Amino acid sequence: MRLLVLALVALLAGAGLTGCKVPDELAAGSGSQPAGTAAAPPIPPAEARTELAALQVAVRGTMDGYDREEFPHWDKVDGTCDVREQVLKRDGKDVQTDAQCAAKSGTWVSPYDGETWHKASDVDIDHMVPLGQAWVSGANKWTRERREEFANDLVRPQLHAVTDNVNEQKSDKAPDAWKPPLVSYWCTYAADWIVVKRNYGLTITVPEKTALETMLGRC
Repeated sequence: MRLLVLALVALLAGAGLTGCKVPDELAAGSGSQPAGTAAAPPIPPAEARTELAALQVAVRGTMDGYDREEFPHWDKVDGTCDVREQVLKRDGKDVQTDAQCAAKSGTWVSPYDGETWHKASDVDIDHMVPLGQAWVSGANKWTRERREEFANDLVRPQLHAVTDNVNEQKSDKAPDAWKPPLVSYWCTYAADWIVVKRNYGLTITVPEKTALETMLGRC
């Protein structure tokens, strides 16, 4: 199944049909992507507002039963390279890796705060919609396989290399509780959040929707 989805994504790319919005039939497939494929660009603000309006509003669930291990992550995607290493290579510049695919040097600019880093240890791979946030907005009812796809999704704008302590500050918070320090990134952040939640059928709360509307106002 995973190979079939990757082939479909590659076919769409070759035909010039790819964009940040992935067809519904691919949304249910694997999040993996061939090596070297760039992250999807943000959708236009008007489209983001339309998709936001279509999201189901519901009361946020509880963290009962949540465990990060319920979302197996950092799958192998290219030889010895796993998803984390793939994002480090994709989001960095002049990234050099060792024989085990671990990043030894490079330059990373964190989109959340604009800071530049030259050591991979200063960078975390952030899930745009955090695993815990997904759990309380519908993922608690998913299969383990579906949660694995979500946690390793390289097709949608779900994974980003960001400053480690900024990622820690974000934790499992939704936009009503945390926003990137770099206000100029709010538009892209909100659009990406909406794309991920839309593609995975996750719900939003009223405060979350209000925060996203405010962020889109920066576009």
